[in-house]
Amino acid sequence: MFKSDLPPSYEESRHEQLRGGSYPYMPYGYPPQAGTYPGAGQSGLWHGSAYPPPGTPSAIPTFFSSTVSPSATGDTGDGAGDGLWDSRGVRHAFIRKVYLILAAQLLVTTAVVAVFTFVDPVREFVIKYPGIYWASFGVYFVAYMVLVCCEGPRRRFPWNFILLFIFTLALSYMTGTIASYFDTKAVFLALGITAVVCAIVTLFCFQTKVDFTSCTGLFCVLAMVVLVTGIIASIVLSFQYVPWLHMLYAAIGAIVYTLFLAYDTQLLLGNRTLSLSPEEYVFGALSLYVDIVQIFIFLLQITGSSSD
Repeated sequence: MFKSDLPPSYEESRHEQLRGGSYPYMPYGYPPQAGTYPGAGQSGLWHGSAYPPPGTPSAIPTFFSSTVSPSATGDTGDGAGDGLWDSRGVRHAFIRKVYLILAAQLLVTTAVVAVFTFVDPVREFVIKYPGIYWASFGVYFVAYMVLVCCEGPRRRFPWNFILLFIFTLALSYMTGTIASYFDTKAVFLALGITAVVCAIVTLFCFQTKVDFTSCTGLFCVLAMVVLVTGIIASIVLSFQYVPWLHMLYAAIGAIVYTLFLAYDTQLLLGNRTLSLSPEEYVFGALSLYVDIVQIFIFLLQITGSSSD
């Protein structure tokens, strides 16, 4: 259970046989506790636990962000001999393309969350039919695996954008479903904190000389910490809701995914130990998008529990 392999570098795609395959994470999360849904127009969706009812997870069962495979190469520090990455114009164009795609994904997700939060009929519908959530998870899982494991669809237009659009819609529905169980104030607070955290992390990564991409082993350990904590929380909370354990798991998840966001952001820069190929703009946007959504979900659990 480690983070899925990063696509091979641009140089290797030109001169060596690509090494395919990735190793997905198993879904994590824990069985939800029963709560009391007072209905639309009443304050506080969940009294006592701020936790969705049985059949709907409190966090998106997803996969950890991506890490670099042993075959991936990148800048060694001085920027010399990096082929295509020597061109600042190519690097900047790649970064702009990734963030434009990411902005479109986040816009769709924010719109879906807003509808699920403010439109009472929609909120009641998604709560009443949790099976749609699991159907969207199936779509999300398939699209994610194709984008991560298959280089052809990931790099070939327009299939890469079609798959990414399907993936974004599925993950947006899942995020909106989870947000529908929480108070509007908690959702706004989580959105605001997520935006601030992402802005700070992005600015820090573009300015700092600290190279997160050289610490792949550490990030694998952090991924295992989140996984083990989730398993423990799943077992304990399936029998009895323990508020402090729920908060601990959410806090650990938010911190770890913030570090993942820093790691994936530096993979885009091209002047670190490891970097993404300029052809992997879809993969770059996908990694950042999953990190940001997970930060929001974990923060939502914290703000939702605190508002009760």
